[in-house]
Amino acid sequence: MPHITLEYSANMDEALDMHALCVVVKDAAAATGVFPPAGIRVRAIRCTHSVIADGDPKHGFIDISMRLRAGRTAEAKSAATDAIFGAAQAFTADHMASAPFMLSLEMRDIDAELSRKESSIRKYLPADMA
Repeated sequence: MPHITLEYSANMDEALDMHALCVVVKDAAAATGVFPPAGIRVRAIRCTHSVIADGDPKHGFIDISMRLRAGRTAEAKSAATDAIFGAAQAFTADHMASAPFMLSLEMRDIDAELSRKESSIRKYLPADMA
């Protein structure tokens, strides 16, 4: 874990390299030491339809949602939130400076009693990552 989802307005496809942002977010999450690299999942979902503020189609957004299993300290989660948001801020800084743009991030715990998972990915990863 975590599951990291970037929902973004359609106009971001022209403004930013969303795949590169996914890589930046993944690398930032791994660098925190809070999450095992083999469990980090980052995906970007384009919102074809969105209305922001006064409806001007130039407005854009990226909303980063992080879900993770409970068990980490509040301090570790806060530090990870700051590190990942900081990486996203740095990546989007030029766009933020030149266009109407909103960036947000929220981290929340998954209720382990209501969560199931299964994976074979670790057996396909390099030994230092598994």
